[in-house]
Amino acid sequence: MRLSLRQFLVSATVAGMCVTVVSSGAAQSGPAAKHLELVRARFSGPKAYETVAYLDRFVRWPGNAGFDSSIAHVAARLSAAGYIEQTAAKPTDRLTYRIERYPMATPAWEPRDATVAIVGASGQLTPVLAFATNRNMLAQNSFSTPGGGVDAELVRITAASPAALVSALDAANVRGKIVMIDGGLGSVFNQAVVKSGALGVLAYAMPAYTQPEKHRTSIQFSGIRYDSTHKSWGMTLSYAAHEQLIAALAAGPVKLHVTTKVRFTAPATELTVVAEIRGSTAPDERFVYSAHVQEPGANDNATGVGALTEMARVAADLVQHGLEDPKRTLTFIWGLEITSTRRFITQDNARANGIRWGMSLDMVGEDTKKTGGTFLIEKMPDPSAIWTRGEDHHTEWGGSVMTEAQMFPHYYNDFILNRCLDQAKGTSWIVKTNPYEGGSDHTPFIAAKKPGLLLWHFTDVYYHTDGDRIDKVSVDELRNSGIAALISGLTITTADGATARGIIAEVERAAMTRLETERALSADLVSRGGDPATEIHIIKTWGNWYRDALKTAEDIEVGGSSAETRAAITAAVGQVHAATQKAVKSLKLE
Repeated sequence: MRLSLRQFLVSATVAGMCVTVVSSGAAQSGPAAKHLELVRARFSGPKAYETVAYLDRFVRWPGNAGFDSSIAHVAARLSAAGYIEQTAAKPTDRLTYRIERYPMATPAWEPRDATVAIVGASGQLTPVLAFATNRNMLAQNSFSTPGGGVDAELVRITAASPAALVSALDAANVRGKIVMIDGGLGSVFNQAVVKSGALGVLAYAMPAYTQPEKHRTSIQFSGIRYDSTHKSWGMTLSYAAHEQLIAALAAGPVKLHVTTKVRFTAPATELTVVAEIRGSTAPDERFVYSAHVQEPGANDNATGVGALTEMARVAADLVQHGLEDPKRTLTFIWGLEITSTRRFITQDNARANGIRWGMSLDMVGEDTKKTGGTFLIEKMPDPSAIWTRGEDHHTEWGGSVMTEAQMFPHYYNDFILNRCLDQAKGTSWIVKTNPYEGGSDHTPFIAAKKPGLLLWHFTDVYYHTDGDRIDKVSVDELRNSGIAALISGLTITTADGATARGIIAEVERAAMTRLETERALSADLVSRGGDPATEIHIIKTWGNWYRDALKTAEDIEVGGSSAETRAAITAAVGQVHAATQKAVKSLKLE
């Protein structure tokens, strides 16, 4: 549609469908309006960015110096914001934090240096890779080479199956040599090194979405199993290094000079920071945020750590000044991806029972012009994860088709989407959704039957590569993501009846929009020969999903739903039921 010059557009998504949000800069309204105004005035993108920049200095794997220093940085920021370390806290202190320590089964690993070079006929070295410019080249758990490095023949192995790989390795007699393969490192390393005696493995497996022919020096990080017996090493290759080695092999035998230098620390300890703002009236009920610290990237996931640290600071400031009073507890977790979140959920049954909502912040600060990514909310399982059509799209990270038995009806999808759209109004922030795919800190919530969502960006051409550095991070994107995430928690941990009914109304509107969209898609398919029974089933499934989602709104209001709120839920369920029947009837007529 066309707009006057006094209006402007924000691209967004509602109920998984692209729409246009119109804003003229007017004051916000809706369930989160008060919280948005307070948080917007205090949230500092530059402060979040400072934390990102600090973490970006390190290759962060659990137990190593960079990971531990990052944890210490977060703890120092929390202390400066007014959180009291739990061991020194009084029962009346609402703001607390603790550092949890867990013994690691294997030593902590930290890469220090690595090089690969081609050895010329007269002994001169032609560089192929260097850690200084490709800090992801060395696979996690690789060992150091002997002083001065190793020289060995390079053997390229091509195999279409595991059985063919075994035969190829045997035929090439790779003992004491360096193996180069096309494919994932982990799947080949054990066979090549442990069973066939190779010195090490070079692997090339850059996904198409990283655009390797354009980003020729990018390398995605990788890992191998810790093996203190063979003490070998593995590396992943960039597109440029892969091409360089193939060209060298085409000209004749190739000898490589390889150096690796790593530090193992044992015994090693995995650290997790947990901060909490205790709820004033229902402290056992929790909204839990998590952001993982490990991995070498800036966007993945120093941005999640930076945004969450700033969120914790702003929330503390609002509580300390009496501007916010969360009735339920806000929990913030920084640690090892999936593991730290899963521990928090499973370690204590009483605590687990009180977890009401979860949110993972992962890759939330991308400069989308550089990475190609888009801000996304990965939804809890809804029918778009079964029938992905229209404006719903899986990302290139990938998602498998789910079943109806795996659906998770809940108001949380649309609640979080609307909080992101609240922040998007009056900005140029683009907000979209994707069907459930899993793979980050939201998955432990889903596994525990807790509402959980992921805020992230994709498709990112620098994903898991050593190109994911601080220059790919946007202060504005950090700010937008952090504000939307924090107002979500503040809104629902303070929700009264009016707030609950406002959220119910939002979900009802989303249901109506979704049903009309699915009806139109189904009508088009039937007109082109599609099966009417299948299309009717899709519409009914969406209707059922939204009716059940609305019923879960009983838990929004602190202290339990009032009669007025329960009546609003019943009315909304009835409206969705009627709209579903109307859509089905219309489809039959068409």
